[in-house]
Formats: sequence, structure tokens, C-alpha cells
Amino acid sequence: MPGATYIARRGEIETYFDRTARDAWAKLTSEAAVGRVRATVRAGRDEMRTTLLSWLPADLTGARILDAGCGTGALATEAARRGADVVGIDLSPNLIAIAGERSAEMALSGRLTFLAGDMLDPALGRFDHVVGMDSLIHYDRPDILRVAETLAARTERSLLFTFAPRTPALAAMHAVGRLFPRGDRAPAIQPVGTAALLEGISASDGLAAWRVGRSHRVARGFYISQAVELVRL
Repeated sequence: MPGATYIARRGEIETYFDRTARDAWAKLTSEAAVGRVRATVRAGRDEMRTTLLSWLPADLTGARILDAGCGTGALATEAARRGADVVGIDLSPNLIAIAGERSAEMALSGRLTFLAGDMLDPALGRFDHVVGMDSLIHYDRPDILRVAETLAARTERSLLFTFAPRTPALAAMHAVGRLFPRGDRAPAIQPVGTAALLEGISASDGLAAWRVGRSHRVARGFYISQAVELVRL
């Protein structure tokens, strides 16, 4: 179970997305016009979401899915359209409220539940698939591994998550971010070495029953993220 560093960072993320960034995030995840920088982030997120959804079965009827860090609910809603019983959870009650409003009038084949809380809450139960899109990019490698181990213990088939790969471009953007006033800054993204993370997964006792499957990096301007698929043996 993740410890003090995870808990501290979780608090920073909740405060930022529930207060400082609520309106900006609502706009970014809508169809409203945005500036050039945010447009690259939107395009990158759209590509990443499409990738992760393509790694799930086309027919999700009867499958139970956790969208861990669901934000305003786009991935969760699409999975429910494909027949899944989806639980979307996010630290930000405000983003969960937006997700509920946007999905209220949609025709869904499956069931969709949005909750505000911690994605590691054991009360959420077991799932066939867990997806964490950009919910771990603010955590360092040890915490990512601990989160993956905790989620894998309650997952039957696949665990999909993204992390911030350590690249020169991401390092440069990380440095630029430090120039903004402290009150305007998002919680720092934690670049992680891809090889080191994969080695950590292979060496983890908590992930011994899992193998690394597909991987895909999305780099669109100011959006850089890498997806990893873990499949139960």
C-alpha cells in the first residue's frame, strides 16, 4: 500500500483539480475553443484515451471496469457505451459532478457510477479491467509500483496505466513550469525512466502474476505520456 509520499501528493492533486483548475479542466475536456498549447494537450489526451480503449475488448458486456482518476468521465462513458459496468472515481468532487452532468442524458448499454474518492479504496471491490489514464503522472517510480501492486490485487484481467516518461522534451517543459507563480502551478509531473519502471514491474513480487503487454507513447506538443498494459498470466 502506498505510504506518506503518495498521501501527500494525493492531497496536492485533490486541491489543485478541485479548486484551482476546475474551470480550465472542464473547458479542456469539452469541445470549446482553447489556445494552441491546450489544443496539443487535448489532442494528446484524445489519442491516449483512444489507445487505452482499443486495448480493451470491443464488447465489454458483463465486464466490471474501474476508471481510476476518471476526471470528467470521457473514458468511463465510452466503456459504458460498450456494455461495461463502470466505476469512475476521482479525487475531485467538482470533476465528478461534471462527469455526472455530461453522462446523464447519454444512452449507455452498461452501467456507469461516478464517485469522489481514492482509486485505491478496497471498498470499490474487484474489477475485470482497471484503467488509469494520466492518474499516476504526478507520482515517482516507487509510488507507481505500489499503486500498480495494490490495483492488480483486485484486478482479474488487465491493468492499463500511463506515466510521464523521462525525455528531454518533458524535462524542458518541467523546467518551464517552475517559472509560473506557485499558486498557478499544477502539482509537478514526475518523469520516470521507462526501462527502470519496467524493471521494477518485473522484479515486483506483487506483480509476479502479471506480464507486460503493449506499450504506446503519445507526444503531442505539451502532452507527453506513455501507456503500459499489464496482463494477468
